[in-house]
Formats: sequence, C-alpha cells, structure tokens
Amino acid sequence: MNEVTTRVLALRAHMDRPEGWGRSQGRQVYQRLLQFVEDNPGTVIFQISMKGVKRIDISFASETIIELARRFRRTKGFCLIDLTDPDMVENIDAAGEKKEQPMLVWAGKSAELVGMKPKEGTREAFQFAMGRSQSRASEFAVQKNLSIANASMKFKQLWEQGFLLRRESAADTGGVEFVYYRIG
Repeated sequence: MNEVTTRVLALRAHMDRPEGWGRSQGRQVYQRLLQFVEDNPGTVIFQISMKGVKRIDISFASETIIELARRFRRTKGFCLIDLTDPDMVENIDAAGEKKEQPMLVWAGKSAELVGMKPKEGTREAFQFAMGRSQSRASEFAVQKNLSIANASMKFKQLWEQGFLLRRESAADTGGVEFVYYRIG
C-alpha cells in the first residue's frame, strides 16, 4: 500500500456543545468518534480538527482523543489540527502523558509532539521520521552509521508505541521491508 488515506474528523461535529468536560461527556463523544472511524475503514490517518471547540479538560481529552488513538495504535493514526489554544494543548498533553499515548499537533507543515515522548534511544529515529513523509530503517541506518537490525528495532519500537505507522513493502533485495509513516 503506497498511499496513506487521510480524512479530517471534526471533533465539534460530534459534541453537543463547544466545551468538553469530564469523563461522562467524554465517553459519549468517544462512541460517536468511534462510529465515525468504523464508518471509514479505508482511512489510515484521521486529522482531528479542533475548529469550533472552545475548551476541553484533561478528563474529556483522555476519554475521547487519547483513548481513540490508543485503541487503534499500530493500525490507524490520529493527530490534531486547527488547535491554537495553549490551555487545550496542555490538557491534551497531560492526558496523553497519563495514558502513555503520543499525539502530534500540526500547524501547517510543522508539528508539536504532546503526550508521551520517545525514549532517549529512539528519539533520533523519531526526528528522522518526522523529517519526511515516509522512512525506511535502512535509510536511517546508512545516515547514522548503524546496523540495519539496530535501526529496524528503533523504528519498530516507535511503531509499537504509537509514534509512527508502518506498511509492508517489497525490499530492493526481494524480501519484505517496512515503510514507516509519520502521522499527519
């Protein structure tokens, strides 16, 4: 699969009001978001638009955005767009940190990572992957003078932890190689 299908998911369209407060309201909105994702099975990356959302607390963020990303970790990616309120970013960051889920907040062509951060051993591989739309462990290995096995392990850890997505591809050698994608 060479093309990664992306769709915008407008959070406000699934909320009853522009403020998201508490676990109870978060669980209700989560069910609506889950239905949207299940109704779009071919979509790999969902850009959650925060347009029209005035405020959300940590509990609401945890039960909706973060829980959705955790549920589909390794199969679908979720990131945030249209988010400029630093208080909401801080609440999403805290929710992601607590549930050990990373989340990218995109502003144009640049992204800020909130929630869980990569461990020191994989941080450089994550930065490498963020610099391009897709990456291969072999490319990282060559650039950093690492063994392919070492580079592969770093990318696999990033995929397992929800920092990247991956797809199987045919390697130049005739075998199987994974192509890793940033979520955005």
